[in-house]
Parts: sequence; structure tokens; C-alpha cells
Amino acid sequence: MAAIRKASAYSKRNVTPFTRVSKKRARSYIKVKPPQKIVKFEMGNKNLLKNKKLPYKLTIISVENVQIRHNALEACRQFINKKLMKETSGQYSFQVIPFPHQIQRENKMLTGAGSDRMQTGMQLAFGKSIGKSAVLKPNSKIFILAVPNKKAEALARKTIKQIKSKLPGKIRILSECPNK
Repeated sequence: MAAIRKASAYSKRNVTPFTRVSKKRARSYIKVKPPQKIVKFEMGNKNLLKNKKLPYKLTIISVENVQIRHNALEACRQFINKKLMKETSGQYSFQVIPFPHQIQRENKMLTGAGSDRMQTGMQLAFGKSIGKSAVLKPNSKIFILAVPNKKAEALARKTIKQIKSKLPGKIRILSECPNK
């Protein structure tokens, strides 16, 4: 598998939506749509959330305009889900909110001796699709976590601080606690 381009190439750019996929191949801007890397969007025990047995709710939001790649969202999802499953023994609910629609593309350039005869440079530089991302505005929700008690909330906060480095841009944690 080829190495992916670093996230800073995409994360804080002003984007024009690039999502057009037509059923008729000739009319489609995008010839190949990359597969979705996020496997699940809802994890944990949803029944506990419906029955209001998970009173401590943490919402992770973005503070600025940002694009989050689907592989970054999937890495965060796996990390959070694994930690919460192990520590709270299934007594939690976790949701990934943004759905990656934005298709990212790359105009591959070769380097090294003799590579100048194999490229077109900036002619036909539209690029091939390499991945997807979710375009977020300020105060957009990224993840929602619900846990049963104060101890689990502290664990969830610690886990969120550990995944901060996997996400581009700044994030904020909003918490809803029961009034007792």
C-alpha cells in the first residue's frame, strides 16, 4: 500500500465541495469513489441511552473550520471504543457524528532521474481520488459519548485528551451532567 499524503495538505484549506458521482460514468466528475473507512457510527449500548441510564454526556466539537479525514476518524473511533469497552464493560454509548462525503484528490508527481518524461506537470492536473473527508464548521459535533458515572466520565475525558493529536484543528469538550 502506498503512503498517504500528510493531513496538513488537506485539513485547513477552504474547500469547494467535490462529491459529484453520477450513475452515468461519462457525466461523473469522479470516476472512482474511494471506499468508506469508518466501519460503525454507533457503538456501545444504545438501550441504556434510551432508558436514560447514562446521565453523563460528553460532546466533542470542532472550534474552527477543518477537514477531518476518514482514516483519522476511524483511528479515533477504534481507540475510544476499545478503551471504553475495556474500562466500563459495555456500559456506555458512543457515536461518530460527521459522515465523510468530501472526496480528496492528488496529482501524483514523480521524483528522481528520468521521471520528467513520465509526467504531464500541471496539464490535466485534476488528480485522482485518494480518500474522503468530513468538512466541519465551527461548533460542529464530532463525537458524542455517554457514560453512567463520574469515574467513567473522568476516563472518557482522559481518552479524549489522548486522541486530540489524531484530529486536525482545535477541539472542545462540552459536558452535560445530571443535577443532583
